[in-house]
Amino acid sequence: MAPTDMASTADLAHTGPVILATDVDYPEGAPALAAGVVFEAWTDPAPAREYLVSVPDPAPYVPGQFYRRELPCLQDLLAEVAEDIDTVVIDGYVDLDTRGRMGLGAHLHEALDRELTVIGVAKNAFGGNDAALEVLRGESIKPLFVTARGIDPADAAAAVARMHGRFRLPTLLKRVDRLCRDGRR
Repeated sequence: MAPTDMASTADLAHTGPVILATDVDYPEGAPALAAGVVFEAWTDPAPAREYLVSVPDPAPYVPGQFYRRELPCLQDLLAEVAEDIDTVVIDGYVDLDTRGRMGLGAHLHEALDRELTVIGVAKNAFGGNDAALEVLRGESIKPLFVTARGIDPADAAAAVARMHGRFRLPTLLKRVDRLCRDGRR
């Protein structure tokens, strides 16, 4: 078999989803850091690959317009990812309510021409958000709040519920948070 044939056969070996979990950190007086971990199954205990991107001069935080600060960082991260991603998990909300108020994830979904699924996993409730589905994991009595575009929100919540880890925050979401925070040292 010619090398080109082997490469195409290897490409066909994996036909499932490729997921990128993301986080962004804003160290004071330094560039923003966007981190991503790539995995292939919601139950994976470890990432297949990790990314850390420095983003100089992030936009300032403006109340009610968080996406203006974080979206460019996520776009810079996605530009570095070599894998063919079909789902992006963000730390935050996709939709802020069922009346069309867009959160960071909805803006990302639009910026990606609605080609990728975007799932938001938020650790804190956003007042009046009737779009978020609560997910209890492990023995925690404090839910995660899941929103999504490009997938039925109930399916997104079920995927987050089955992610690896015994605690409230799934293992790979903890990992991307740690990668982001450790990157600033």
